[in-house]
Amino acid sequence: MSETLDLFKTALGLGEPWRVTRSDFDVAQGRLDLYLDFPRGARFGCSVAGCDQGSCPVHDTEDKTWRHLDFFQYKAFLHARVPRTRCPEHGVHLVEVVWARPESGFTLLFEALLIEFATAMPVARVAAMTREHDTRIWRVLEHHVAVQREKLSFADVRRVGMDETSARKGQDYVTTFMDLDARRVLFATEGRDSATVAAFADDLTGHGGDPERISDTSSDMSQAFIAGIGEHLPNAKLTYDRYHVIAKLNEAVDQVRRAEQKDNPALKKTRYVWLKNRANLTVKQQDTLTWLTRPSMHLATARAHRWREDFQEFYDLDTGQAPGYLRSWCYGAKRSRLQPIKNFVKLVETHWDGIVGWHDSRISNGLLEGTNSLIQAAKARARGYRSKTKMITIIYLIAGKLPNPSPYVAHPI
Repeated sequence: MSETLDLFKTALGLGEPWRVTRSDFDVAQGRLDLYLDFPRGARFGCSVAGCDQGSCPVHDTEDKTWRHLDFFQYKAFLHARVPRTRCPEHGVHLVEVVWARPESGFTLLFEALLIEFATAMPVARVAAMTREHDTRIWRVLEHHVAVQREKLSFADVRRVGMDETSARKGQDYVTTFMDLDARRVLFATEGRDSATVAAFADDLTGHGGDPERISDTSSDMSQAFIAGIGEHLPNAKLTYDRYHVIAKLNEAVDQVRRAEQKDNPALKKTRYVWLKNRANLTVKQQDTLTWLTRPSMHLATARAHRWREDFQEFYDLDTGQAPGYLRSWCYGAKRSRLQPIKNFVKLVETHWDGIVGWHDSRISNGLLEGTNSLIQAAKARARGYRSKTKMITIIYLIAGKLPNPSPYVAHPI
């Protein structure tokens, strides 16, 4: 029996004075219980941070239990008499064991396993796999995110992208802020108004960053973002994400199509023929576009489509040519006799600097769109989250690049 206990001590990596004193294996209950203890007269360091008392006598003990990594298909639990030491300077305090954090019912290795699983699958599935209640798992994840984010430094953050993603159906959003250079989520918060930028600036400051040192931002043309950036990131140069700009032009083209299709049934079910780039059209869609853009069709939608294609060339020009080209495009589009296109011209002129500025910064929200896809995929697998707080926890786990302890790394305990 002593050989078995020594084997468990070695497997657990127990350091002195801890040892395994007993093991109970119950096949019917599906569990292995390991009992840890220390010899009479053992001494421990004071658990108060900063105290250098390394050899305090034991005052009394408290019995505690932790869920550990499974022993094959069986649940495993560690039990220990945790000592309370008597420090001459700080009095009586409970010793912090090295295999678990205070107030947790799991060992650190089991928590690391939960964290690793939660980055790849819904928490409900993690709960089913580990045979634990999901509430306990959420507590572990939220603690991990809070502790690891506290360690992060944002001192080098200079270029930031911001975008909203839906939390649930309706006008319910979470806004994410990403470091476009480090390619990680810096901050996520409820809502999508200017207050989200204020909250980001506060969080940035709390992590050693400086809102006044943010040099560039990428966002859509939301007035809330624009106002928030102007007030809380005062030295940032705004770049309006090119894909959001094109999306606004696509809306204008589709408005022309929807109005015209009332009198021309040929335009029905052709929305994506006009809105997709030519290179992305199927053979059938290309044939349809060729047929609908014949001069004999005299379609207003075809004219709107040409304005769309001409506008996209703006992003292919070099920095010196782009502003002049865009001025020429706006001059012609104003005279297009297509009201949605004329409305788009007004939008461009109102946001001129941020649109033209793309040629200097070359930043976009493409990274955020990709991250939002990951977030929405995780939300779909989980069939939604009970609260936006839990959704934000998952956002940090999958896109915050937090240190993630591996459950397969041996941690001496």
